[in-house]
Amino acid sequence: MTNLRVCWHKSIDEIKELDWQKLLGKPTIPFYEWKWLNALEKSGSVSNEKGWQPLHLSLWRKSSLIALAPLYLKNHSYGEFIFDHAFNRLAESLGLNYYPKLIGMSPFSPVEGYRFFIAPGEDQHELTFLIMNQIDSFALRNGILSCNFLYVDPTWCPLAKAVGYAAWFNQQSLWSSDGKKDFSEYLENFNANQRRNIRRERQAIKDIGLSISAFNGREIDKEMMQEMYNFYHNHCSRWGPWGSKYLSESFFQSLAEEKKRNQLVLFIAHDKSPREAIAMSLCITNGEKLWGRYWGSKEEINHLHFEVCYYSPIEWALAKGIHTFDPGAGGAHKRRRGFKATPTVSLHKWYDQRMDNLIRAWLPEVNKMMLHEIEASNNGLPFKIKPPQLSFSG
Repeated sequence: MTNLRVCWHKSIDEIKELDWQKLLGKPTIPFYEWKWLNALEKSGSVSNEKGWQPLHLSLWRKSSLIALAPLYLKNHSYGEFIFDHAFNRLAESLGLNYYPKLIGMSPFSPVEGYRFFIAPGEDQHELTFLIMNQIDSFALRNGILSCNFLYVDPTWCPLAKAVGYAAWFNQQSLWSSDGKKDFSEYLENFNANQRRNIRRERQAIKDIGLSISAFNGREIDKEMMQEMYNFYHNHCSRWGPWGSKYLSESFFQSLAEEKKRNQLVLFIAHDKSPREAIAMSLCITNGEKLWGRYWGSKEEINHLHFEVCYYSPIEWALAKGIHTFDPGAGGAHKRRRGFKATPTVSLHKWYDQRMDNLIRAWLPEVNKMMLHEIEASNNGLPFKIKPPQLSFSG
């Protein structure tokens, strides 16, 4: 692995889009595409001032980009949806500065799939080891306490664990089509009581005269994205300082550009024209998966959130042959609507030996508890009870 050049980048603009995209593979996860991360930076949603300093690491062989590690230097824990407050308190008790910390994830997107992106034909193990060594050296040289990779791609996890990272389990919600072809077939998964509840919730929206229209790709224009931003802004404002309004108006506008909007899906609730929206939700797709992101409503209407954010996207996904739908953070109310709890893994390394030892001793029991919680949550899902498979032979 001689003749390799290592670079740290304070802006994704320092790497050409074509070079970045070549390493992502197919199908890409939209939240790691150059245009998505660049839009976050260009719009000011991600910046040093916002506590998200881009610090991407790249490896080059002559003029060829062969590996990427999307990274950020952070001075807070907002926008991660992995709640590490206990780690922060432990650091304080040890007299350590918890921030800044290195984070590997797509900002504000709790989406499974983080990994180092390495060119085909390269040695995955060796380059992963090399990048990790560069991160370690950078962290120790700059007094950084930890490096954290969130929502890790399960196939990459063993590589990172092999070089000394500790796994911490959390959970997300995930819908799967399970081979169903339409919403009626999907409802067959549920017990009779919950089927009635879902039909009743959907009918309630129709009874007040609302329709739901879905728009994808070229059907979406800047006016629609401006309205989506307005809904997002107003929804966040309702929660005051806890509203977590991370994205700027210009970020939403940038998504309406022609090369980005093919991955967008808007679900609009309206009584007359979709141009007079009552509520909207924004989803992202790569043609194989669907991710729910943001929503807002002008009125508090019972069951409207479920319709615009869950039922209509599920119906759309089934019609398009999409097999999985990640509706975003949070979970309790999603369970009864068919979203199962699934484990996610984050990987962590602490450069203070005391802190590293304490947390590693604590994690196995915490991880076991999380898996039990996920199992208990899924055991309570309102699905049909399958009869036991009995054998009378022998």
